[in-house]
Amino acid sequence: MSDAQPPTPTSRQPPPRPEEESADGSGMHPAGLEDNPQVLARETWLRRNPGLEFDRFAFFTDAVFAIALTLLVVALALPDLSENSTRAIDMLRALDRLAPDVIGFFIAFILIARYWLAHHTFVAQLRAVDRPLMSINLLYLAFVAFLPFPSGLVGKYEQNPISVLLFAFCLAVISSLEVVMFSHAHKAGLMRKAMPEEVYRWGKFSALTPVCVFILSAPLAFVSTTLTLISWMITIPIGMWFDRHAPEGVEDYLLGASPKRKNGHPGSGKS
Repeated sequence: MSDAQPPTPTSRQPPPRPEEESADGSGMHPAGLEDNPQVLARETWLRRNPGLEFDRFAFFTDAVFAIALTLLVVALALPDLSENSTRAIDMLRALDRLAPDVIGFFIAFILIARYWLAHHTFVAQLRAVDRPLMSINLLYLAFVAFLPFPSGLVGKYEQNPISVLLFAFCLAVISSLEVVMFSHAHKAGLMRKAMPEEVYRWGKFSALTPVCVFILSAPLAFVSTTLTLISWMITIPIGMWFDRHAPEGVEDYLLGASPKRKNGHPGSGKS
């Protein structure tokens, strides 16, 4: 008889996680997962996965934004001067006729650039992507690519309520899809840090502010389109209000969030 004892069962330990860059680029930490131990679903790709799925997600999004921004100028036709006029007044009149198109170009460029910055900040907080997030992102990009059309309508037909309504609808959808992506990433454990529910709710409701403003201002377009466009500026003081009432330590979980203040000074812990 052998005196050998059967091996003692041991609990299976998860494989060590690779290191990846911290959310703010300041250093390396174990895949950013020590703060987010949630198990990921199938068809999920980590930021530092051996494959290129995460990188393709980010690069494809950047490419769509870059193409949308570049194509904006294509819609700007050169002024048409009759008989190749050399008079300065003729050129000024031709440029004046193009003014609505130029205004539409800059409106669209600023908005698309703003959405790219927001998406860039969102991706910087991800530790992984999955197929549902990719699908939502594709829908999001479809409306981003479409945005130059309604912004061009507003630039050329500002006094037409349908132009403003279509513009508001497109902006509301894009902003809503940002919230959908953020909510899915939080619930699916795709964020670098598992944020407290208080921080998550604050981030979601603050991001929904533009959506509510766009929707509530829609009936106003039939009264005054100019007043409708001006009313959207109310999102600025509302955003400042949300910043003042941000949860403690929100900047540790959401990049770009304003830190809480103490006695009116930045970097404190009290409002």
